[in-house]
Amino acid sequence: MFPLALLTANPIVKRTYLTLSFRLVPAAVCLSFYSTICRRKFVFSAPAIDPPVPKKLPFELTAHGRRWNDPYHWMSNIDDPDFVSYLKQENLYAEAFMDNTHDKQKELFLEMTSRMPAKISTPPERWGPWLYYQYVPEGKDYPVLCRKLWTDEEGWVTSIINYVKGGTRREEILLDWNEIAERHGYVHVGTCRVSPDHNFLAYTIDTTGSENFMLQVKDLREGHVNPKLSADGVVSLAWAHDSSNLFYTVSDKSQRPYKVLCTKIGSKHDSIIFTEDDPNFCVDITCTKDGKFITVNSNSRNSSEVYVVDAASPLDGLKIIHKRVPGVQYFLEHHYGFFYVLTNYPMSGDKKLLDRNYYLARCGVEDICSANWQNIFLPSEGTSLQDMDIFNEYLVLFLHKKGCSRMCSIDLPVDINCKQVIQIEDLNPWFFPVLSDLCQMFPCSNHNFVASSYRAVLSSPVLPDVIVDYDMSRKRFSIIYQDEVLGVSSEAQTESPSVSINGEILAHVKDDPNKHNLKIEGVKNLREFSVAYSCEMHEVVSHDGVRVPLTVIYSRAALQKAQSPGILQAYGAYGEVLDKSWCADRLSLLDRGWVLAFADVRGGGGGDSSWHEQGSGVRKINSVHDFVTCSKYLIDKGYVQKEKLAAIGYSAGSLVVGAAINMYQDLFCAAILKVPFLDVCNTLMDSSLPLTILDYEEFGNPEIKHHFESIMKYAPYDNIAGGLCYPAMLVTASFNDSRVGVWEAAKWVAKVREITCTNCSRSVILKTEMNGGHFAEGGRFGQCISSRTFKYKNSIEDFKAGSNLSYRRRDGTCACLLAVPLPHQRFRLRHEGNGSPTSIVPEKAYAQSAKRERQAARTGIKE
Repeated sequence: MFPLALLTANPIVKRTYLTLSFRLVPAAVCLSFYSTICRRKFVFSAPAIDPPVPKKLPFELTAHGRRWNDPYHWMSNIDDPDFVSYLKQENLYAEAFMDNTHDKQKELFLEMTSRMPAKISTPPERWGPWLYYQYVPEGKDYPVLCRKLWTDEEGWVTSIINYVKGGTRREEILLDWNEIAERHGYVHVGTCRVSPDHNFLAYTIDTTGSENFMLQVKDLREGHVNPKLSADGVVSLAWAHDSSNLFYTVSDKSQRPYKVLCTKIGSKHDSIIFTEDDPNFCVDITCTKDGKFITVNSNSRNSSEVYVVDAASPLDGLKIIHKRVPGVQYFLEHHYGFFYVLTNYPMSGDKKLLDRNYYLARCGVEDICSANWQNIFLPSEGTSLQDMDIFNEYLVLFLHKKGCSRMCSIDLPVDINCKQVIQIEDLNPWFFPVLSDLCQMFPCSNHNFVASSYRAVLSSPVLPDVIVDYDMSRKRFSIIYQDEVLGVSSEAQTESPSVSINGEILAHVKDDPNKHNLKIEGVKNLREFSVAYSCEMHEVVSHDGVRVPLTVIYSRAALQKAQSPGILQAYGAYGEVLDKSWCADRLSLLDRGWVLAFADVRGGGGGDSSWHEQGSGVRKINSVHDFVTCSKYLIDKGYVQKEKLAAIGYSAGSLVVGAAINMYQDLFCAAILKVPFLDVCNTLMDSSLPLTILDYEEFGNPEIKHHFESIMKYAPYDNIAGGLCYPAMLVTASFNDSRVGVWEAAKWVAKVREITCTNCSRSVILKTEMNGGHFAEGGRFGQCISSRTFKYKNSIEDFKAGSNLSYRRRDGTCACLLAVPLPHQRFRLRHEGNGSPTSIVPEKAYAQSAKRERQAARTGIKE
C-alpha cells in the first residue's frame, strides 16, 4: 500500500494538517444492484460495522423549468439531532475503518516530527524603539508575540545575535495564544494591531471555529485587557495617529463586513463612520504605510470603491477616491503628498491600459480624480504587476512573469511631473536576487516605513525556506534565517548532476551591474537538497489549446519511471495562487518514490487577471478540464503509474477534484476532499448562507438561466454517476465551518454510497471535526497528535514489496490507497497593513502572494 499526502491548498489564511488514512475494505454483502457489476476483488476483511445509512426525506427543487429531488437536503439543518448523530456514526465508521493502523501512524509520526526543531521562531523586526518577534515555545502548540527594547548603541546585527543567543534585555510578552487555547480549547487570532505609540495592542480572537471574531484591546503598559473595549463580529482594525482612536469593521448576520466604527479609548460610545448597504460588497479598513491616512475600502470580488480618512483628524469625515466601476479595483498608498494607486482602471490613450491588467498611477493628494493621474508605470511585455509596498525612500513592486514571482525596488521620489506612461525598467529598478527561478517570493511584515531593507521569504518546493534581507540602498542582500530540517542526512544522492545554489543566484542576476556587491550569508545544506530532489515546470495543453502550468517534484534517486505513485493537487478559484512552498513533511513521500504535482488550473492565480476570469463564472468548467488534462499528462509522460494517481482538493479546490472524478472515475485511485465545496447549486440558490451572494461573481448566479445551466454541467453533488465504481475517498469536514457548510461533505458521501457501486463506496469515508471551523484544529502539534487525527493504513513497505494488501480494479490492475500525516505548522509574521507586527500565522496563511494577502485584508472577503 502507498501513502497519500494531504498537501493543503487554502488561500486563505491557515495551513492545517491532518493525519488520515484510508482502508480499502470488501463488501460483505451486495446491498444493491450496482455491486453486481463491480470487478474489484478485495483480499482483506471489512471493519466490524457497516457504513451508516442516513435517513432520506423528500425535498423537491425547481429552477428554470427543471425539477429534481434532493433527499439529503435536510442535512443543511445542523441543529437536527439526527444529523449530529449521523456525523458521529460516520466518525465511528472511519475509526473502525482504520483500526489497525496505530503502529504505522506512530512510526511515520515519529519520522516526520523528528525533522521538527524544538522551537520555532521569527527573526526580530524593528519598529520604532522596539524589536518585535514571535516564537512557539518548546512543547507548546501556539505562538507567543513578544518584544524587546532596541537601542542605537546595540546595532541591528548585535540585536539579531543577542536574540539568537537568548538576549539580555527584558522580554515583554504581548500575547500568548497558548493561554487563550487553554481557557477555551480552541483559538484563532484573526488580526493584531499595535498602536503607533506602542502602548496598546488591539486584536481579534475566535474561540469556537465559527470565525466570529471578538475584539479585545490590551494596555501594554499595565498588561491587562480593557474590559470596556470589546465587540463581536470584528474583521479588520486600524489605529488613528493619536493612538486613542481605533477603527474597526463589523459583520452582518451573513458574516459580511459592512460597517466601519470608531471607538475612543476611555469613551463609552462608538461613532459610525461608514455603512455599505450593497450585499455584493464588503468593507475593510487599513492604514497607508506612512500612517498618514486610513483607507476605507468597499469591495466586491472584482470591483472596489475607496475612501480616505486623515489619520490625524479621524472624525473629520471621508473623502472618496473614485466611485465604483464594475470590474475595476483600486489599492492605495501614500508618499509625501502623492497617492500611489494600484489599479486596473482602463485609461484611454494607451492600448496597454485597456486590457484591465494592473498598473501603477501617481497623483497629488488634492488631484486624486483619475483625470489628473500622472506617471503611469507599466511593467514590460509578458510581466504583470501584482502589488506594491512603499517606504520612505523606496517603492517595492511585486511582479509575475512566466510562472515566476519577482520583486524589485525603485528609488523615491520619482522626479517626473508630466503626465506620461513610463516603463518600470526605465526607473532603474533593482530586481531582488533569488535562489532559483523556481523560487516564490513572499513578503514579511516590513512594517517599518523608514527602513532601507526589505525582508522576504524565498520558498521552493524542494528547498527549505530562507528569509532574506534586501538592502535597497546598497543593492546587497543577506540570508538571515533558514528553515531547520532535523534528521536529514547531509550525504545527498550525488549521482545526478546539480546546479550550485550560489551559481543559481549569480546566474539569475547576471545582467545586474551590481552583482559584484552581492553578499551571500547563511546558506546551509541547500546544495544537498537541490541534488536530491528535482522540481520541474511543465506546460500542459488543455482541451482548448491553453497551456496550463504544472509543477512536478520527485526524488532523483527514488523515482521509478512509469511505476511511481503520485498525487495531483489543484485549487483554481478566487484568483488564488496554489501554494507550492517548502514543506519538510513531503520528504516522507518523496523518499519513498512518490511524485507530487501541482496544477495551476484556470480560475486560480498566476500572470494577469485573465487567468482567473477564464476559470470562473460560466467558464468554471475550464478548471476541471485543466485538472483532468494534467492528470493524464502525468501518466502519459511516465511520472506516475496509471493505477496509482491520487487527487487532493481543499475547499473550493474540491469542486475541481469532485467534478473530475464524476467525469473520469478510473483516472484516480483515491482522493482527499477537505472541507469540500461540492453542493454548488444548492448552496448558491440559498442567498441566506454566508458568502453566497459574494460568490455569484466567482461561480455564477443560478437565478440567471445560463449561469444555472453552466453550474449544473459540473456541480459535483448533482453529477455523481450512478452505478459506477468510484475511487476510495477521505472526505473531511468541520461542524462549525462558516465558509463551507458541514452538510456538503455529508451529502456527498451519503449520495456516493447510495447510487454508486456498493463495494467501492464502502471505501468512501467521512471524518468530521465536531469542534473546529474551516481551518480545523489549530496549533503546531494539534493536527498530528490529538485524538482527532487519523491513522495510517498499512505500511509503505508493503506497497514497495508488492503486498497483497490491495485490491483489483475492474481492469485487473492494482490500486492501493493510504492517507497521510500532516504534523506541524510553521509560523511566521505576515503583513496586515501599516505599522504593527501581526499575529503569527501558519505557513499556509503566510505563504501567499502579497497581492492576495493585502487584497484579502482590504476587501474583507473571506475565501
